[in-house]
Amino acid sequence: MNSTAQDEITEYVERVRAALADLPEATRDELLEDLPEHLAEIRAEDTVTLTDRLGTPEAYAAELRATAAAYIGSFPEPPKRRFEPFHQMRADVLRVLGTADVRIGPVIGYAKASDFLVLLRPAWWVLRGYLAAMVLAYAFTDNSSGLGLLPRLGGSTVVALVLLTGCVIASILLGRRAPQLSVWPKRFFHGATVALVLFALIGFTTTDSDARDPFYDNVGYSGNAVLDDNVQDVQDVFVYDSHGRLVPDARLFDQSGAPIQLGQPQCSDLVTGEVSYSRHTGYPFCPDSAPFPTAEAIADPAPSTPPAPSSPAPVATSPSPAAKATPPRPAPTTSPAR
Repeated sequence: MNSTAQDEITEYVERVRAALADLPEATRDELLEDLPEHLAEIRAEDTVTLTDRLGTPEAYAAELRATAAAYIGSFPEPPKRRFEPFHQMRADVLRVLGTADVRIGPVIGYAKASDFLVLLRPAWWVLRGYLAAMVLAYAFTDNSSGLGLLPRLGGSTVVALVLLTGCVIASILLGRRAPQLSVWPKRFFHGATVALVLFALIGFTTTDSDARDPFYDNVGYSGNAVLDDNVQDVQDVFVYDSHGRLVPDARLFDQSGAPIQLGQPQCSDLVTGEVSYSRHTGYPFCPDSAPFPTAEAIADPAPSTPPAPSSPAPVATSPSPAAKATPPRPAPTTSPAR
């Protein structure tokens, strides 16, 4: 038994003794003779405080006083708690965990595995703050486009960093003060922690599913509108442009901006028959299975080059009369001036 439990038992016994101070000393001593051992047994069976289990020391002393004649030398059994099956199941689970704690500890080099987990508390405080920030962002943000890895409020990265920092600091402060919390705040704190763990598991599962299969599982749906029944058998979509070229990683949207998701991102090897997940983020999932060859794949026949025209043989032509050389006319003579 640790020192905290022993101190609690000692304080409880002293308060019961003080509440029975008006009884004769011999009667009081006889009533309280085996009380410490009785309280130690109760404390070992449960993890709640003696006050939560038995009531206040004054109330327990009043019960002893009322039943002193019938219970001299012994003590009344603790009152039955509400939801007794639940508490019994909880005690059984804690007992199993305690055994596992002691057995796993030496494997990892510690007396108990919980001693190692205590060292991880600061890391858990930081992770808890991150999860709390993500919960707030998820609750107050339109998530149609997804949150991403940061708790963005209004799509702002700066606000996300401020929110994340604030939640982490608050989680660290709360983790340091948690042992001093009273019963009901501590129960609320533990319940909120369990809720955060469940949120983390759901988020991890969803993220893993999106990474492996980034498309909807409902074949034949576009957003919230049901598509024609004829397309429910579509396994893949091939988009060609006006030049007959296959458009890789094409995405389809309806008039409201909702993605049109058809088929399953799986490809079958025509030779081996093996099925594997597609690595493409858009259509087509399996480009190698295109039903029509693309314009680049069609071997256009080489255009026939007409033979270069041969130069015609020179033909002797007689010069035209106009082209004949005209003899120069003699310059006119002038008589000298008289």
